[in-house]
Amino acid sequence: MTPFPAGTPIEIAPDVRLVRADNPSPMTHWGTNTFLVGRGAVAVIDPGPALPHHLEAILAALAPGERISHIFVTHAHMDHSPLARPLAEATGAPVLAFGPAGSGRSVRMTGLAGLEGGEGVDRAFTPDAALADGMAVESDHWRLAALHTPGHMGGHLCFALGDLLFSGDHVMGWAPSLVSPPEGDMTDYMAQLERLREGGWHRLLPAHGAMIDDPEERIAGLITHRRAREAAILAALAPGPADLTTLTALVYQDVAPALLPAARRNLLAHLVDLIHRGAAARADDAPLPETRFHLL
Repeated sequence: MTPFPAGTPIEIAPDVRLVRADNPSPMTHWGTNTFLVGRGAVAVIDPGPALPHHLEAILAALAPGERISHIFVTHAHMDHSPLARPLAEATGAPVLAFGPAGSGRSVRMTGLAGLEGGEGVDRAFTPDAALADGMAVESDHWRLAALHTPGHMGGHLCFALGDLLFSGDHVMGWAPSLVSPPEGDMTDYMAQLERLREGGWHRLLPAHGAMIDDPEERIAGLITHRRAREAAILAALAPGPADLTTLTALVYQDVAPALLPAARRNLLAHLVDLIHRGAAARADDAPLPETRFHLL
């Protein structure tokens, strides 16, 4: 059972309220955590999916006299960004994000642009203003600084409120993040995990799952998990070339069948990273993801 009832505002830190969207799934866990930051002039982080009752719940969470002054979006996936525009229209607040869907892609992922990403991208999303790494927005009672953390998606942002970090989907409270090319880049994802591990955060507030009170331990565990998957892929390739279907069956034997499509996307992301690092290569000219791979 989730400790965050859908639609009910819960104060989880000083001047930080959480309103969970009612969109549970194998990929969203309990649902999307929408955060309200500050008092008076309130910032909203990740308004969530296009659910009318969630829009009503966000507005109902405001105290008398409060207004929404800014809407921040960590990234343009369907469980995070579609409600941004309806909320902006209801409140007059601007929408701020790194950019539209597809922005922030690495050169590696731009080269794979014809590949289907396998996850719900909000291709209609466009912010009113773009936030680059290090840019900050503030009111009388809060200051949110943007950290560009590509990996789960090229345009993914985390937001720092002092030593609290709204970690979006880069660090979730229940499972490792999906990294699905060409939207997701494993090379970038791992680099940004290392960056966040050194951030000295007191607490992480993810977009899915419970709050994270031991950030350094959680991030270190995610890095260890990814390195273990990488080692398993290299071991599976040791006997000779193999395709993505074969590798998924060998490497992800511990994953529930419902999550195997996501596991397959993660494995492809690992392979693209290994190719980038010179540890593996494509064994034939078949298009991704049908091609076979081999060790170098």
